[in-house]
Amino acid sequence: MTPQHHLPADIERTSMGIITAELAARGLQIPEESAAVVKRVIHTTADFDYAENLHFTPGAVAAGMAAVRSGVTIITDTNMALAGITKPGLARLGGQALCFMADPAVAAAAKQAGTTRAVAAMHKAARDCPGAVLAVGNAPTALLTIVEEIENGLRPALVIGVPVGFVNVVESKERLFAVCTQYGVPAIVAMGRKGGSNVAAAICNALIYSAAEMLDPAARGWQ
Repeated sequence: MTPQHHLPADIERTSMGIITAELAARGLQIPEESAAVVKRVIHTTADFDYAENLHFTPGAVAAGMAAVRSGVTIITDTNMALAGITKPGLARLGGQALCFMADPAVAAAAKQAGTTRAVAAMHKAARDCPGAVLAVGNAPTALLTIVEEIENGLRPALVIGVPVGFVNVVESKERLFAVCTQYGVPAIVAMGRKGGSNVAAAICNALIYSAAEMLDPAARGWQ
């Protein structure tokens, strides 16, 4: 077999072209404002279900782009998601990404409260970075904690709710989306069971690349 392409930039451009063509062949119309996010997630997962299960509150993508363009901190619920977020893109925008899951204080707070580290981490995020982008790809308990914090006055710049799994996953996403809609908090949520840390990172990267004008790989210095 002879590879179609050898260079990363060419591979990504061709992949995005295939995704665009297949979306059209499937009759899936993606609004222009959310196309970069949807296509980046499909590029990451090779799963076209995300063209239909990614839900956006009005203006969510624009709000997310504005937030990362202003250097807002991104808080993830896993170190895997943190590792997947583009560091050169963040650096260009003057932002940073953090995960509190390995913080000893978070572990101690979770143990004392008899809850998960994800819960304690999101409470810490609410205290320390109240206007952050919160990106959750693993823990439904993190989403429910964000819901609680929003009901108590927290206003994140954006909530990305894409945990994967079977226990409380569907319900926590639906609850989050409803509460974010009620309180006017921008949100991007993958309804249903699908998601994951890679999806959370992909959404963050789509926003960062869009905000930093780095959607084309050449803008990232790729050959």
